[in-house]
Amino acid sequence: MAAMTAAERSEPAIDAAERPMLEGWLDYHRETLAMKCAGLTDAQLREASVPPSAFSLLGLVQHLAEVERFWFREILAGEELPDLYSTEEDPDGDFTVVESATWAGTESVWRAEIAAARRNAAAYGLDDLSRGVGSAGKPFNLRWIYAHMIEEYARHNGHADLVRERVDGATGD
Repeated sequence: MAAMTAAERSEPAIDAAERPMLEGWLDYHRETLAMKCAGLTDAQLREASVPPSAFSLLGLVQHLAEVERFWFREILAGEELPDLYSTEEDPDGDFTVVESATWAGTESVWRAEIAAARRNAAAYGLDDLSRGVGSAGKPFNLRWIYAHMIEEYARHNGHADLVRERVDGATGD
């Protein structure tokens, strides 16, 4: 079996202050997802994990672009934005990969949302409350959003491990 490499992924510092630690772990998990997708064709990235489920690596990247957008732009900064992939008819559309979807296009959208997330987060302290509110009508502090995003990526990177191994046998952390 082929092994994936962590050539472009930096380990988070073990002695950093809280904010750099949180940001380091989030970036680590973002790059872990990129690593899970590296070297695959668009067709392989679209490949369903276990039919009849349509869950794929490309769908996972779409989902995480949507999640970045939601938490850092809509909730944290209070921006009113349309969903990237989901619709009223297909609320899980962020996992739905259309035939014309490519890694280049999907990665570009995902990286743009990460860049926007970093810009928005830079304007807040960890204890600062979001401008937007969640479903319970309450704001979140940036610390909670960082912790949630780390959890979101870590959970989905576990899924990505299994999908990648099924697609081409590659394993790695």
